[in-house]
Amino acid sequence: MAKTLTARIKDDIVLYGALAANLGIGVAKFVAAGMTGSSSMLTEGVHSVVDSGNQVLLLYGQKKAKRPADDAHPFGYGRELYFWAFVVAILIFAIGAGVSIFEGWRHIREPEPMTSPTVAYVVLAISFALEGSSWTIAMREFAKAKGDLGWWDAIHRSKDPAGFIVLFEDSAALAGLVIAGIGIWASHAFNQPWIDGAASIAIGVILAMVAVLLARESKGLLIGERADPAVIATIRTIVAAHPAIVSVNHVRTIHTAPESIFAAISADFDDSVTMGDGETMIEAMETELRAAVPTLSSIYIRPEKRENAVLAPAHSARAADGENTAPN
Repeated sequence: MAKTLTARIKDDIVLYGALAANLGIGVAKFVAAGMTGSSSMLTEGVHSVVDSGNQVLLLYGQKKAKRPADDAHPFGYGRELYFWAFVVAILIFAIGAGVSIFEGWRHIREPEPMTSPTVAYVVLAISFALEGSSWTIAMREFAKAKGDLGWWDAIHRSKDPAGFIVLFEDSAALAGLVIAGIGIWASHAFNQPWIDGAASIAIGVILAMVAVLLARESKGLLIGERADPAVIATIRTIVAAHPAIVSVNHVRTIHTAPESIFAAISADFDDSVTMGDGETMIEAMETELRAAVPTLSSIYIRPEKRENAVLAPAHSARAADGENTAPN
């Protein structure tokens, strides 16, 4: 059986922990940048502001995603969280990476001598401790959720972006702090102010890479991704186990929210099954499916002859295994 994420990340704990850390250290970084004239420290301050805004947007997205379904949105608002996750990725790239690279380039073209870096070192040390605490919370929660899956596989399969976004942000922040520290030390030790600007550009490159990665994952969720293969296999097994089912033509699923799945099932019923018996069977199957897979919010079971099932020849084998991402 395919491995699945075994638990849901406690997003509120992760997001509030990251928000508290970023707000505190953001102010300290700007003060240190003003006192030392460090380009990389100013970049880190912008980084903290962007991260704080990102956590606010994700919390807002979570709140909006919990709205109940209505006539205009019969499958609910769950995918609004995916939209805000994509916006977060764009902000990291446009503001975080953009400002960092621009500030570094400006500092290289017009280098400014750095004053005593002691204040910067103190702020970096405090920031590293706070960011490390936020990173530890995010890492612990994601480790619980991923179960036996590998880290990258778990991130790729995750349908809840808040947890892995904070994990990536905090990882980038820790890397940025290390680079800023090296840049400040080298700039002061060798009396070469442009090194600090180069460190700022390096931080911007890291942020750009993280933003592209997050945009890629968020885009897949926003467009619509299928349920975990183990969930699809469970659906197929339960439906196929009914004596009156000749074959399961296909199982097509799509996540409408992190914990909400729409499933469209095409099954070939025995010709002796009457309309009334078929309705009773479908109701029983739906009850059994929801008991086995609580995240199934909507189930559509369509009686259909196997030879009449609409499957494109180029991917009929994959569709039969439930690999299509959108329902008919």
